[in-house]
Amino acid sequence: MTTLENISVLALDVDGVLTDGTIIFTQYTGVENKKFHVHDGLGISLWLKAGNEVILISGRKADCVNIRAKELGIKHVLQGSKDKIADLDKTLSKIGAMPAHTAFVGDDLGDITVMQHVGYAIAVHDAAQEVKDISNWITRRDGGRGAVRDAIEHIMKETGCWQDAINTEQSITAQQ
Repeated sequence: MTTLENISVLALDVDGVLTDGTIIFTQYTGVENKKFHVHDGLGISLWLKAGNEVILISGRKADCVNIRAKELGIKHVLQGSKDKIADLDKTLSKIGAMPAHTAFVGDDLGDITVMQHVGYAIAVHDAAQEVKDISNWITRRDGGRGAVRDAIEHIMKETGCWQDAINTEQSITAQQ
């Protein structure tokens, strides 16, 4: 059985998890836009600075996801995925991790199989009931409204490394 201490990879669905699920198309260009929450960004930054990995995986494609991932230092962005398990496993193999070392945060029915495939499944607060039913933990916040930060805090607090991450962040901020 996977314990939270073994989790070193956080895999995230995008729409409904990292965003609130709203998809906005620019009127004249048809470009897809999304809104992201700054609390999630800081949580991801702390997770990465602690030596962990983040994988974004989505069935959709949007340039703004690549832009946000680059801002946050996320190296593994899988968009247009037709098989989230195969794409996740391929990326995990590249970084030397296994599904058992991975937590996946999801929100809807398309995430259930990958959530069952990993070591720890997290549902956002406003996820479909079926997703909540198979999850190990449910965030306090809705997708796109700090749920990813909730998930990161949960894992890091349960493993005793949250305060170290905060102290490191405060030290870096003080030096700037």
